Amino acid sequence: MRAFHTFFFFLIVSFNFSVAQSQSPSEGPFSHLIIRGATLINGNGAPPIGPVDITVENDKITAIDVVGYPGVAIQDKKRPKLKNGGKEVDATGMFILPGFIDMHGHIGGISQGADWEYVFRLWLAHGVTTVREPSGRGIQYTVDLKKRSAKNEIIAPRILAYTGFGQGSKSPISSPEQAREWVRQNAKNGADGIKFFGDSS
Repeated sequence: MRAFHTFFFFLIVSFNFSVAQSQSPSEGPFSHLIIRGATLINGNGAPPIGPVDITVENDKITAIDVVGYPGVAIQDKKRPKLKNGGKEVDATGMFILPGFIDMHGHIGGISQGADWEYVFRLWLAHGVTTVREPSGRGIQYTVDLKKRSAKNEIIAPRILAYTGFGQGSKSPISSPEQAREWVRQNAKNGADGIKFFGDSS
């Protein structure tokens, strides 16, 4: 099967493979990872296929190999080989599908009674691997978490940091030049985009 390079696949586990059962809440990243024996739902409307072995190298899916059929024993000689220092995940009896993208997800705060760690784990447990945070607690707060996520310093989805129009401005924005300067400053601070609220004129 042709390699997929742009999808990040997320394991749906009946949580035999849960964080709660491991000594450490995280492992990796690995230079070579093989997820073995899963049933693949690829999101294009086609029926599930599998079992499949999915090979990931340096954070990119490089191969999806059909290694058998339901009710038929898997032939080991058809399976991809793990490289030295790699990691295998046994996903027999589990389903795998593309990670979900949440286009409007707030990281949380005091009024929600939840900190970022709780929210990120909740999103990941439900298959959300990319989230767009629209304004929320401020651009610096979100950008800091975005950078830490990208460096694998925290357990988190990929974050797109949006800022509300005018957020952080010392005075109301009332001219095109003020607006342009505000946009430039937010881009410099790491914002990926702007959230507009109704009539922003």
